[in-house]
Amino acid sequence: LFPIAGLAAAELNRKGRNQGSPTNGVKDEDADVNLHPFKLLAERHHPCVVELIANEAGVKPADLVDFEMVLYDTQGACIGGINDELIFSARLDNLGMSFCSTMALIGSLSSSAALDDEPSIRLVSLFDHEEIGSQTAQGADSNLLSTVIRRLSVLPSSSEADSDSSYDKVSSADSDAATSYEQTLSSSFLISADMAHSVHPNYPAKYESDHRPEMNKGTVIKINANARYATNSPGIVLLQEIARRAQCHSVGTGESSLSSKGVPLQFFVVRNDSSCGSTIGPMLSAALGTRTLDLGNPQLSMHSIRETSGVYDVEYGIRLFESFFKHFSELERKVQVD
Repeated sequence: LFPIAGLAAAELNRKGRNQGSPTNGVKDEDADVNLHPFKLLAERHHPCVVELIANEAGVKPADLVDFEMVLYDTQGACIGGINDELIFSARLDNLGMSFCSTMALIGSLSSSAALDDEPSIRLVSLFDHEEIGSQTAQGADSNLLSTVIRRLSVLPSSSEADSDSSYDKVSSADSDAATSYEQTLSSSFLISADMAHSVHPNYPAKYESDHRPEMNKGTVIKINANARYATNSPGIVLLQEIARRAQCHSVGTGESSLSSKGVPLQFFVVRNDSSCGSTIGPMLSAALGTRTLDLGNPQLSMHSIRETSGVYDVEYGIRLFESFFKHFSELERKVQVD
């Protein structure tokens, strides 16, 4: 809308082509001094918009060199539904799973002894631009994650050195250093957490009868035979046991203590006559060669200006990821693939 409005205003207020240009072969002495490779901002954009941005920045419109502007919903998120069981917010996809994973990482370290016997590194990586292909410096198709893992893979264990001097302790003569990165990738597990589609009550026929995820009934494991999702059977077995060990508040009881009843999970397979979206899971799995599983909390109205998800699924997601951080090292060696 904004570029169109700007072009319309420019056309209505358009000056003559030759206005202000040298005539009769006479050179303008100030032409070189006042040369602008681009038109002035007030000529490229509507003057009212330029003035508005200048006022917000506390400067004069003439002092603006350039700007980037994105329009978005400024209304805050809110809780709704008959029983306050729904979340209405912009950008739940994928701020929802980003929030769950970040809070889970923090929660898994609540005890001062959380990492005493931990052989693994707990890591959350949040990327931009997934909806436009991820091929940016901040996207999942960049080398950010691989370079971070490569640097972490050569660090000594916590029992050998403290973090302040760990880089100094790395010896080039270490026989394992040459393949430490590859060994790290092969022993790691990646969860690609991206919001999932809940079954729409007006269009239930769009879903397989046994694959209709519902909000507030648990995180959804995504499966696709064409590898649009990276989930496979060993990953499902691992996550099932992790979900069983998760500690979660009893929904609807108002209890403050955690129980060990686990958290629910759901499956989703898209109908074979429908196209299937994808996530950064297959991309990272192919680039890193790391075991990967795709999942996400269910939601409605994905990619709209106002999205809907379940309140209880936030709790389920946090507790699931927290259990993953706490129990992965113990459980992953028990999953045997014949």
